[in-house]
Amino acid sequence: MTMREKIEEAAARYPDQRSAIMPALLIAQRQHGHLPGPVLEEVADILGVERIWVYELATFYTLFHTEPVGMFHLQLCDNVSCMLRRSEDLLRHLEAVLGINKGQTTPDGLFTLSTVECLGACEMAPVMQVGDDYHGDLDIARIDALLDRLRAVAGRASGADLAAAPPGE
Repeated sequence: MTMREKIEEAAARYPDQRSAIMPALLIAQRQHGHLPGPVLEEVADILGVERIWVYELATFYTLFHTEPVGMFHLQLCDNVSCMLRRSEDLLRHLEAVLGINKGQTTPDGLFTLSTVECLGACEMAPVMQVGDDYHGDLDIARIDALLDRLRAVAGRASGADLAAAPPGE
């Protein structure tokens, strides 16, 4: 099924095409990996809605990416509950271990590191979202174990151990 067909199928469940923008963006992002301008325009054209409406949603919500992200997008919450539980220390650790600053992607394309205003999981603070999964009650040891698991998953997915590859390869 093409992206257009998937979006049209999803949009049929809504009484107003504008209400289908978020599901359409999710479909488009799964197809393309991120949502560059031409993809946003295509979504708007498929739904028959104003392009600005699509652009507004794509740039407002942190689950949408208008720029490429790594295989694993690490989104660390930096709101009050997480901050009080030392998320700033975790961010500094992630930056040091990954060799990047927030907003950047590792040279091997494996990790993108971001902070987000709130993940709505204060009971798990500090919390980080990786893809669709939340990881909470984080400390440095749990972060390191999570990164090791993600590297192992990437190695299995590629058929090679990406964790052992020099940066940029």
